[in-house]
Amino acid sequence: MLEYNLPRYLPSAEELPDSDETPVDNELQELIPGLLKAILLILWSERMDWLFAIDMGIYYHPDKPAIVPDGFLSLGVERFYDEELRPSYVLWDENVVPIFVLEVVSQNYRKEYTTKLDEYAALGVLYYVIYSSRRRRKPHLEVHKLVNGKYELQAGNPVWLPEIDLGIGCERGNYSGVTREWMYWYDQQGQRYLTPAEQIKQEAQRAQQEAQRAQQETQRAQQETQRAQQEAQRAQQETQRAEVAEQRVQQLTEQLKALGIDPDNLG
Repeated sequence: MLEYNLPRYLPSAEELPDSDETPVDNELQELIPGLLKAILLILWSERMDWLFAIDMGIYYHPDKPAIVPDGFLSLGVERFYDEELRPSYVLWDENVVPIFVLEVVSQNYRKEYTTKLDEYAALGVLYYVIYSSRRRRKPHLEVHKLVNGKYELQAGNPVWLPEIDLGIGCERGNYSGVTREWMYWYDQQGQRYLTPAEQIKQEAQRAQQEAQRAQQETQRAQQETQRAQQEAQRAQQETQRAEVAEQRVQQLTEQLKALGIDPDNLG
């Protein structure tokens, strides 16, 4: 997996620094990967074989500083070690290279197109994604795929990532109360997966629609009950009329008999 010559005795994640103590210089460096992770937490809620880390160091050699992308995704790893979670991502412990790495370009250029590109290629990261909303002539989103040891820029927005079974792209939306261009995950047909807030809103709308349907069914049932009651009343009235008519016939018959007339021989 790794081409580095590692020492025989290697430190654990707990023994290595869990941060390079370099503060982010743009809030988007936290919000953009945070949104992608939030969507995955719902989309892959039943899966326990993935990790999406934000601003977490990737250690590839104990004597070299960690590489700290804005976000990265690994598949085929334990989602949680224990309740303390991971302090960092140590390749000689995980034995899985991240399949997806994200860098959000800020006001201060951080070698996203030079040093970091070479580092991720050397590690064998399959997809290196760069997002820069400040570009005017080039696309804001660049998806680079490692092919024969070199990154090749992929066309489109969104870009389908078959090894992950997701697409990655960007479009305008609202997240954290801010309306702007955000990065999202997509399905193979290019349909965007909803954010947690959008899913809550959608579920609330469905619940409201179901409540309206239930109310309409209740109203229909009440109307049917009223109709049934009216029909029963009509039937009762007809029965009463028939009984009254029968009583009249009986009275008339008795009156005729009292007069010496046989009603059966009338005609």
